[in-house]
Amino acid sequence: MKKWVPILVLLVAGYLAWSGSRSGDPPGTLEPRGTADADRSYDSESSRSGEVAAAFAQKKSDVQVEGQGIVLRTLADDNEGSRHQRFILRFETGQTVLVAHNIDLAPRIPDLEKGDAVSFCGEYEWSDQGGVVHWTHRDPAGRHPGGWLKHEGQTYQ
Repeated sequence: MKKWVPILVLLVAGYLAWSGSRSGDPPGTLEPRGTADADRSYDSESSRSGEVAAAFAQKKSDVQVEGQGIVLRTLADDNEGSRHQRFILRFETGQTVLVAHNIDLAPRIPDLEKGDAVSFCGEYEWSDQGGVVHWTHRDPAGRHPGGWLKHEGQTYQ
């Protein structure tokens, strides 16, 4: 876990930097783009995204979660240490979460854009800005539950 601390610190710092320039869109104003290909509808996933809301409210970390959100913003890749594709998801409730997808262990989502629907399974880490979801890939050592991202009918793990 100690080797992940610097990575998480960088991810949270990037998220905090982003939060100062957040869009003023009120909750629920983003409509999913390309949801016809999504495995489940946005509304049915909002209850699963409640796992993230509960972990956030309880300030819990190291929690395996699933859910779906709408891409609010794509961020530059984090290329320090393990490379991560980063983006902000917004849930129907208005809560946001940073997704940090390890692209050294799993394929990146190509052409990800604001408004895209993305389903996820990964590990949640609390922060006062909404938190981070990482481990959205298989564990090559087999010691951690595998995660994934789904976008436009494709699974990335």
